Amino acid sequence: MANIKSSIKRIQIAERNRLRNKSYKTAVKTLMKKYFDAAQTYVANPTPEQMTVVQERMSLAVSKIDKAVKRGVLHRNTGARKKARLARAIKTADQAA
Repeated sequence: MANIKSSIKRIQIAERNRLRNKSYKTAVKTLMKKYFDAAQTYVANPTPEQMTVVQERMSLAVSKIDKAVKRGVLHRNTGARKKARLARAIKTADQAA
């Protein structure tokens, strides 16, 4: 355990930031998984209702990725790569259908 006051404060700040970063990262992963599940369902059953679900989930995932990048949780290139992966998934689903 640190003895210096500033070191103790830095440890507290680092823990607070770690928890914030963890919540953003897990939320991004969860939203991406939900989106990929919806895209798979759309491929199996291509209906207009399923397409709206896919678009809503993509919107939520992209929004969360952008917020994580804005707050410095994700690097901007990582955010761009994740968004491109989302777009590529629906593009291949449309071509398959």
